[in-house]
Amino acid sequence: MERYLVPGDYMADPAVHVFDGRLFIYPSHDRESGIPENDNGDHFDMNDYRVFSMDDVEAGAVTDHGVVLKVGDIPWAGRQLWDCDVARRNGKYYMYFPLKDRNDVFRIGVAVSDRPEGPFRPLDNPIKGSYSIDPAILGDDDGQYYMYFGGLWGGQLQRYRNNKALESALLPSGNQPALCPKIALLSDDMLEFAEEPRDLVILDKNGLPLTAGDTQRRFFEASWIHKYKGKYYFSYSTGDTHLICYATGDNPYGPFVYQGVILQPVVGWTTHHAIVEFKGRWYLFHHDCVPSGGVTWLRSLKVVPLEYDGLELRAV
Repeated sequence: MERYLVPGDYMADPAVHVFDGRLFIYPSHDRESGIPENDNGDHFDMNDYRVFSMDDVEAGAVTDHGVVLKVGDIPWAGRQLWDCDVARRNGKYYMYFPLKDRNDVFRIGVAVSDRPEGPFRPLDNPIKGSYSIDPAILGDDDGQYYMYFGGLWGGQLQRYRNNKALESALLPSGNQPALCPKIALLSDDMLEFAEEPRDLVILDKNGLPLTAGDTQRRFFEASWIHKYKGKYYFSYSTGDTHLICYATGDNPYGPFVYQGVILQPVVGWTTHHAIVEFKGRWYLFHHDCVPSGGVTWLRSLKVVPLEYDGLELRAV
């Protein structure tokens, strides 16, 4: 089973959650911006979010809830609404979104709704101390919520060390340790970091951190986090090698040990995903560029089943 979900429009970078027995999809919204393609991703000039929902993944209708947040709604906005995620706590829904401010620096903002389908009302300012892109939220069994985030190149993670901006961006190479995704506990009101973001270290099976030159395994962008049989599964894109990989750990902070590849490269330069269980089956939501004829910045949302072999995970 493989299914495109929003024919006729371009959606990418899905975050997917089940709320009250219905599955909700929170994608980014691609458009033809007229900006030439470059390594900073300026051509990905998305300017709004739509929400979709369904009660059956394999054959059910997809409900379009329309535009729920746009750049013009956000007081601190510059440009580029990239991948978002949504979490529910105490009857409220919190959307976390990366957006460049007026200095062209990515920050992570918060918007709030009373309903999973929105609309979402943005706060006046981004999260203090936030940077980079691709927030993913884990609501753990103990009631704590964590944000995982980060992305290289256009995602600007290489501009920071120890949560401080550098004078010049610095990408490690070769056998130097790879740049890590970040994790931070969220405050009880879900509107701020409750701590300084930490590195989420990914180890090989010998216990050594992955290196920058290990482009088939090291992190690039597209954090996602889920739990299965007590294990934490951190999955991500290798970016310039176009793989979706995963690593497992015993607590939200890791360390995580690299386990393997979930998804091979798709048509189109980027790959980005979400993993969710719905009605007793597991699914991988992601995107490719087949419907646009391979145009990198016009991506289409799709879904395929996932299976576990013991604790090993693979798309089918």
